[in-house]
Amino acid sequence: MISRRSALKLAGGSILAALPAAGAARAVAKPIVPSRGINLPGWFDNSDGVAPSAPVLEKLRQSGFETIRLPINGDLLLAGDTAALRHIEAGVTDLNQLGFSVLVDMHPSESLHKALRQDFEAGSQRAAAAWMALRSVVANLPDDKVYPELLNEPPMRSDAWLQLRDRLAEVVRSKCPSHTLIWGPSPSQGIWEIGETPPLADGNQIAAIHFYAPTAFTHQCETWDASPLARISNLPFPATIETPLVQQSIQKLRAAGDEQAANLIEEQLAMPWTEVAIASEFVRLRRWSETHDCAVMMNEFGVLNFCVDVESRRFWVRAARQAAEANQVGWAYWELDQGFGIIKSRRSTEDFDIGMIAALLDGRGGG
Repeated sequence: MISRRSALKLAGGSILAALPAAGAARAVAKPIVPSRGINLPGWFDNSDGVAPSAPVLEKLRQSGFETIRLPINGDLLLAGDTAALRHIEAGVTDLNQLGFSVLVDMHPSESLHKALRQDFEAGSQRAAAAWMALRSVVANLPDDKVYPELLNEPPMRSDAWLQLRDRLAEVVRSKCPSHTLIWGPSPSQGIWEIGETPPLADGNQIAAIHFYAPTAFTHQCETWDASPLARISNLPFPATIETPLVQQSIQKLRAAGDEQAANLIEEQLAMPWTEVAIASEFVRLRRWSETHDCAVMMNEFGVLNFCVDVESRRFWVRAARQAAEANQVGWAYWELDQGFGIIKSRRSTEDFDIGMIAALLDGRGGG
């Protein structure tokens, strides 16, 4: 399954399929780019999702968070479940009333991922049908506070994605003429994939990237697949190939016969892991934004908390967030209370990670 964690090369042959009513870009004011955000998976992306408690949401807002990104499972909308749509609308309305902007993120299920890879037209029809249902909810919500995100991490080549992206934009735009559309490059939404990707023929848009580099650091000890990342642990940030902890990890892996994991560390440390390296990625993103006159945001970034040391994790998060802000890039951290999380439970205000919140918000708003 293609994911944000896959180190895939940029797909070639990108083309921009104009929207049917397109020509020149829409003459609209520059969109307001949401920022200081947090992702909330596990609420509307499965049938038994759990909402955060009101005190948790209030504490997030008081701490200085301004945006919530809500992954939505389109499969749950395809059966014509009006109750599910009302549930989403009520949840977004509550978040808006607390002062949050909300990204309504079409986050494809494993089933839709598979359909898009194996039968592109059938998968595209499913994605379009999900938006035909969800757009009625978005249309009822304030256009300056709610942002429809067309498709998270589109699992296809760039040329195919551009065709589908424009199709989904037309579906949403037909009912939501003033909402700002969000889209990202395919297939991983990686910051490196935006370079040759053209924007929509629509002036009211934001291009959104994900940032998890280097994955040997941000995803060490991951547990969800057979990746060598699962066997990498205790790597610090910043680091070079000569850093003692790095050398100890490589030697330990080689002693166990795990050349794949050892090689991955060496490959990703061909360049040192530093604040400067992170900042350079966002300088390039800003240049793309300026070249295409298209606003940008980083709506996923984060470090898995399974085996990383606390200070390294906070250092990387602060460096990525500061690099984004220095280059006029909005941001939303992945995520609230799971493996990358900053609190233990979305139902309790106890055990907020004050150090992580400070890394994200410079200590604004208290803890």
